[in-house]
This record gives sequence, structure tokens and C-alpha cells, in this order.
Amino acid sequence: MAKRRTGTTTFLALTFVVSFCSFVYEFVYSELLTVMYGETVTQYVITVGLYFFSLGIGAALSDDLNPDTHGGNFFRTEVFLAAVAPAGFLLVIGLNSVRIPPAVPAELLWVVARLPVVAVGFLSGFELPLLTHMVDELGDDGEAAPAWLRRLGGRVHGSVIAVLRLFWDVERKTGTRSGLSVVLAMDYVGGLAGAVLYARVLYPGWGLIPTIFVLALLNAVAALVFIVRFGEWSWTPLDVRAPLVRRVPTVLLVVCLLLTVSYGGVVAKHDAADERLSELYLEQHIENEYQPGAMRAQVVSQETTPYQHVIRYKRTWTGAGPNPYFTGDTERCLRLGSAIQMCDSWADSYHNGLVDVPMSMFEHGPETKVLVVGGGDWVAIDHLRKYDVTVDQVDLDAEFMNRTKNDPFFSRWHHDSYEYERLNTTIADGYQYLRKTDERYDLVLLDIPGATNDDLLKLYSKEFYGSVRRHLTSDGVLVTWTYSADSYPEHHKAFVNTVGAAGFTRQLPYWAWEDIDSDGETERIERFYVFAPGDRRPLGVENGTAYVNRYADRYRDRRWQPVPHYRGVRVNTIFHPNYDILIDT
Repeated sequence: MAKRRTGTTTFLALTFVVSFCSFVYEFVYSELLTVMYGETVTQYVITVGLYFFSLGIGAALSDDLNPDTHGGNFFRTEVFLAAVAPAGFLLVIGLNSVRIPPAVPAELLWVVARLPVVAVGFLSGFELPLLTHMVDELGDDGEAAPAWLRRLGGRVHGSVIAVLRLFWDVERKTGTRSGLSVVLAMDYVGGLAGAVLYARVLYPGWGLIPTIFVLALLNAVAALVFIVRFGEWSWTPLDVRAPLVRRVPTVLLVVCLLLTVSYGGVVAKHDAADERLSELYLEQHIENEYQPGAMRAQVVSQETTPYQHVIRYKRTWTGAGPNPYFTGDTERCLRLGSAIQMCDSWADSYHNGLVDVPMSMFEHGPETKVLVVGGGDWVAIDHLRKYDVTVDQVDLDAEFMNRTKNDPFFSRWHHDSYEYERLNTTIADGYQYLRKTDERYDLVLLDIPGATNDDLLKLYSKEFYGSVRRHLTSDGVLVTWTYSADSYPEHHKAFVNTVGAAGFTRQLPYWAWEDIDSDGETERIERFYVFAPGDRRPLGVENGTAYVNRYADRYRDRRWQPVPHYRGVRVNTIFHPNYDILIDT
């Protein structure tokens, strides 16, 4: 009996591990596809659906495996998972790192990027039936389980039965329980543990790249533990003249050992592996945004806060002819997630457009109240400080804000503006802040990342814009940067319809201007909109800010216009998102 219980304990431990890995693979792929393609809800839903579909196919086909070699088939499954899961992960990264010819259909890329999900789900479908068969073959049942597990299971089972009796006609079974019930219970426990540890430890603490190799290492170790404990079948010698089907077990044992050693090395040096692999991807991804050979990117540093991935990099012009992007050959830039936020050449001009243009419409003094949503780099605050206005700032990412205070890249632009005496900073979600505050503002500036993922949908919703409108004074306006309507027409239509549905009826569009390449000609830098729920004062030029006066010819003809409405374009709301408002970068 002791041997049988030991065998059951090992099987239950293996069940826990493989279930843990299987569930976490699903989460890793869901998040990876979200990072690469956006639309969090869409990617998670499709990944879960494909995973359970392929899991069912694998489970259904498991009965066709040779019943005399359940142990060998389980070993094969774990080795295949250890090899396929990281390879699929790298495949998805590769698809987003290389230049795909335009002739390749987008639908084909969509399918290829999700093949790893199907492969992992299919292989995972073999695991539970194989383990169940082997428990039954071992002659084990619930009575052979460890005493502590039987006591725990008895208490849990009794409690569940007591609840069931309230709603169903229950006849409690006595005696031993089948191998299926024991293995299935541990499978569910492993899945729950995987969900909790992934959400609380693996993803926030390690990130996606080390996590995928941790899981693959666990699969490989599970395979080795299994053959050490239960390897009673004969292994064919490594004879190159033998048929392939006979050589597979020995070859797989060698492969499993190699994978275990390799993954162990990666996990031991997970920080270096994560940094190098992500740098390679990011650098290639950035370079692909320009003409082939035109730009070289070098990641300087990257870190992940609880809310965003912060990437600092240098971009170097390598193309032939004059540089159309910036003065000189190299400049520093910042990305938050996949969206570029700021570069040396246009950091000032962007904030000139966000702050200095609309400030031409207001008095320069403490009586003017400004709300900045976002702006964790403090640069917008530096521009507002010139006008001696009262500023409330709300930003969610305290870690990022603290880092930018003394970072040389940011301090060059914000000049310690976080010490401005008329600044009140609140660490909170902008939407929740507006729901709770009673303050009203003359000017609300949205200095937030572009709409590139589901986490930002709330800040591009009818509810959020409506809340902003309700906190404006009688002459108050909302100012925000936005994507070009020419480059992103679907986003623009959804964005404008959403703002209009929130009660904004007038708009004043304009560009920020700068001669960023020092060729004597001013270039359009970023597109901005001023929105208002009714008529407002015109954009001042003669009595405007220094920046507006410098480009008076560009702003003199700026006039208020009605906010357009596009037929057939759905408004983006919190409870019914319109994913057209998201940008695929």
C-alpha cells in the first residue's frame, strides 16, 4: 500500500505541475498577442476559445494512443510541450520583428500567430487522460492517496455535499473514488494555482519572456521525474539504422535533457535573457517603422512599472541624403508600451502645442485653473508654470513619476517643475478622480498615451469625456492630442463621435509647428483639438503666448467649427467598447 500511495502522490504532483503549466501558457500567449496586436479583450477571448477547442480535440484523440505505452506517450507529450511552447512564443515575436511583404495576406498572419495556442492546447489535451489511465492501471484510488490529502478531500467534499443538498437531491457515495476524480481534482487545483501565481508573481515580477521558459522547464522536469519514477518500459538503443518510430524514445530523452539544461540556464540568468531578447525585438520593431535601412535603433534602458512598459532608446539616421526627421544623426526617444511618446527633436514643440497654444485663450495668473490628466514626465507642468496658473495634476503611475523627477532625459525638459508651488498632484485614475472631485476647470489637458490597448479605452470613452465636460467652467475647454485623421480614419471617426456624444459641440483643430530638421522650413509636428460644449472665445494671436506669436501666420485663421458626426460609426463606451478607436502600432 505504501508503494501505491507513493505512486499516487507522484502522479498527483505531476498532475498539478502539468495543469499549472497548461493554464499559464494560455495566459502568457493571451498577453503576448495583446502586446503585439492590441485589443486585450479580443485576444484573451480568442486565445481561451482556441485553447479549449484544441484541448478538447487532444483529449478526444487521446483514446487512439496505444494503451500499452501510456507512460511513453505522457513522456513524449511533456517533451513536445517543453519544445513547442517557447518556440511558438518566439514565432509570434518573430512575426512582429521582421518586415512582412505586403503581398502576404493579413488573415494568414493572424492564423499563423495563433498556431502556437492550438499546438499547446492540443498537446495539453493528452495529459489528463493519460494520467487518469495510468492511475487506474496502477490500481490506485482515493484510498491510496496520502492521508493528509484524504483528510482534506473528505472535509472539502463533505462541505460541498452539504451545500448541494440545499438545491439538489443528493446521494453521497461511500467507498473509494475513481482515478479520474482524484486526478481531475488536482488538475483544477493546479489551474487555480497557475492563475494566481501568474497574476501575482510571474507576470509582474518576471515578465513574459522568463515565464515562458520557467513553464517549459517545468514540463521538461516533469518528464524526467516521470521516467525516473515510472520508467519501466524498455528504451531502444540509439541505432541510426533502426526505424524512426523505434528511435524516438531515446532521441527524446536526449532532447529532454538538453532542454532541461538549456532552460535551467535561461531561468538562472532570466534578467539578462529577458533584457537581451526584448531589446532585440524592440530595436527591430522600431527600425521597421521607417524605410528599410533608414534608421537604426538602440535600446538604452527599459523597465516595467505596474501600469506601463517604459523604453528609452536612441535612433540614428543611417539613410542616404539629408535627415528628414531631426537635426544631426542621433537623438534620444521615449516609448510607453508600443507608442512613441517623446523625442529630443520635438519634446518642446509637442508641449507648445498642448499647453502654449490653448493658454492664448486664458488669463495668465492663479485665477486660471488647469487640470492635467497624465503628464507623468512633468514637462507639461513646466510649460504651465510660465503662466503662473493653478494646476491640478492626476496620474496613475506614481513609480514612473518618481523616476522621471531625476532622470537626465526628462529633467532636461521639466526643470524640476514638480516643485511648482501652485501644483497639486494626485496619484489616481483620471476617470475616478473626476467622478469624485467637485472642482471646475478653465482648461483640461489630456497628456495621456495614445489609444493602443484596452487599458486605455476608459480614457477614450463617452463616460470619461462626459465627466470632463461636467467639470468645465462656463468658458472651459478640453485640449487633447490625437492621431491624424488621414493616417487613422477609423480611429478618428470613432473618437470624434465619442467626444460629440459626451456633449462637446464645438472643436478647434490645430497643429504644433517646428523646424525640427533646421532646414529653414517649419514642419507640422502633432495634431491637437480644443473641444467645448458651446461657443468659446477665439484663439488669441496678437495677445497670445510667445509660441503663438512666433507662428502667428499658422494660427491667425484658426476658427471654431461644429463637431462632426459620422453615420454608422458607434460611440466608444465603457460597457460597449468600439475597438476601432484603438490604434495598431
